[in-house]
Amino acid sequence: MKKILLSLLILTSFVACKEKPQPLTVQQIVDQAIEKAGGNLYEKAHIEFDFRKIHYLSTRQGSKYSYERVQTDSTGRKIHDVLTNKGFERFINDSLVQVVDSMANKYANSVNSVHYFAYLPYGLNDKAVHKKLLGEKTIKGKTYYQIEVTFSEENGGDDHSDVFLYWINKETFLVDYLAYLYHTDEGGIRFREAFNPRAVNGIRLVDYKNYKPFSEDIDFYQIGELFDAGKLELLSEIVNENVTVKIVE
Repeated sequence: MKKILLSLLILTSFVACKEKPQPLTVQQIVDQAIEKAGGNLYEKAHIEFDFRKIHYLSTRQGSKYSYERVQTDSTGRKIHDVLTNKGFERFINDSLVQVVDSMANKYANSVNSVHYFAYLPYGLNDKAVHKKLLGEKTIKGKTYYQIEVTFSEENGGDDHSDVFLYWINKETFLVDYLAYLYHTDEGGIRFREAFNPRAVNGIRLVDYKNYKPFSEDIDFYQIGELFDAGKLELLSEIVNENVTVKIVE
């Protein structure tokens, strides 16, 4: 009888261990977040939108991309910036112009930044990205995976020293919040809250409420707790308008 009970106990323990779910890795969490937001549709999407009265458009074909910005300057000239895998080009009234390297880098970073934020979480699997799961956090009563993102100097751009935090909802795998510590333009800390989510041809896009701490003398990794406690200042809303998405097969 004792042997039977012992065997049953061992079998029960084995089944319990076998059925215990394994915690997700940071890569699995990010992969699910990207899949929820559009997955491989990003790889063949032509996206256009207006941000602060400037027109942006992007095209992707697998690993090849083109990020563009079209605006009119104070003299009425059409300024068309194009950033691709091959580099940056500027056209004025449809004519290619030479731009010194320092300014080309500045323009390229500006174009890339707007597109980067517009398509998140796509981009979190780029080669230059390093991801680390910091644990679970609660914001507004919901549980999130808190993920740190840093960048390699190689392929990480001029702002490779920036640090990002992402809060991915544990149940929905949607990115509801993000924050970043940046060092350009005198540096600072920003926190963004996603709102107005909408799916356009299968790709999820959001707008953001943009916050900053009342003092820069804080622990960056506590920014989520400060937001939850109502201790951040709302700076602006980041709204993309007239969004269109075409999937190019």
